[in-house]
Amino acid sequence: MFGLLGSGNLGNDGSLEAVLGHLRERHPEAVVDALCGGPEVVTARYGIPATRLHWYRGEYRTASRATSIAAKGLGKLVDAVRTAAWVRRHDVVIVPGMGVLEATLPLRPWGFPYALFLLCASGRLFGTRVALVSVGAGAIGSPATRALVRWSARLAAYRSYRDPQSRRALRAMGVDTTRDEVYPDLAFALPTPPPTPGAPRTRPGTVCLGVMDFHGSDDERDRAEEIHRRYLAGTTRFTRALVEEGRPVRLLTGDGADTAVVEAILAAVDSPLVTAAEAGSLADLMRETAAADAVVATRYHNLVCALKVGTPTLALSYAAKSDALMARMGLDAYCHPARAVDADRLLTQFRELEAASAGLRRTLAERNRTAVRQLEHQFTVLSTTVFPTTDHARALREIR
Repeated sequence: MFGLLGSGNLGNDGSLEAVLGHLRERHPEAVVDALCGGPEVVTARYGIPATRLHWYRGEYRTASRATSIAAKGLGKLVDAVRTAAWVRRHDVVIVPGMGVLEATLPLRPWGFPYALFLLCASGRLFGTRVALVSVGAGAIGSPATRALVRWSARLAAYRSYRDPQSRRALRAMGVDTTRDEVYPDLAFALPTPPPTPGAPRTRPGTVCLGVMDFHGSDDERDRAEEIHRRYLAGTTRFTRALVEEGRPVRLLTGDGADTAVVEAILAAVDSPLVTAAEAGSLADLMRETAAADAVVATRYHNLVCALKVGTPTLALSYAAKSDALMARMGLDAYCHPARAVDADRLLTQFRELEAASAGLRRTLAERNRTAVRQLEHQFTVLSTTVFPTTDHARALREIR
């Protein structure tokens, strides 16, 4: 397993959990480990050995001093050797979901895109099958990032996408996607958790508001602070309007970086009706959204969790992937731009969502059944395409 796993993003970890569930059910003999962003978390939470993705621990911090710049440069060379050695010991490497072929958030080419290229190039060099499973892709402005993404996709042995425009984006970059399929996001394969025994009942009328430390895309760095201010102002006004109507609001996050937005809203809307959830997994997010009357959310996997449990949901959409997800689930009429949150218009859309709640719940139940069937098919295809008959005892000795 490969990716920014265990690094604080609940969606990434949920995708890992979904694939691990498949492996443990259908391939119990498989020996599994990971090259990932947060190896300690992955090992503690999922019980598999894990290795740090980057040799230089400050990889995702801005380098300003000469020593840190030199360490980053050295790290690129060391990572090429480390990645190749790790890949060579494996029969298959799976990249489980995630937006690994897109730049909808700020991204440097020599960060994760370079790491993904090393993985796929090493796989091709040593005959290790690399599978990009239900991944996200999108148009990329940076020529260097685009080139690394294009070659990573070309070198992978298996590719599937979580929405149609991801496949179109790869085709536009010059990748032959003729044999590639589109499936739902991997999180739809996760079991829906039952309510936590003894948990306090959610107050009637509760609205879950999923927020994000949103600063625009990789191509909008020059407007990042302006975009963030507008987003925060709009979500704060929306929260205040709900509170003035007596509605309890439950703030959700999907990444550790989102805490700053939660704190800003709590400070601006000083009311006992506004509370913050402490979600440590997609299962926690599903429990929160299942208990709410409605959900308004920004992060992609906040949306996935709410839709999966059948709660009427409105997307604060920051990328095409959010629009595609809402369309797949039959709620494409309930999208609002995260870059220009208009609290008054958002309230109008929210009231329309609640008015249509009964019908939307029926639609979501049907679309969820379809998503589960499609992912079961993908797992069957994945098994027959990339899983060889191999000496797992030998693999176990080498990994340990």
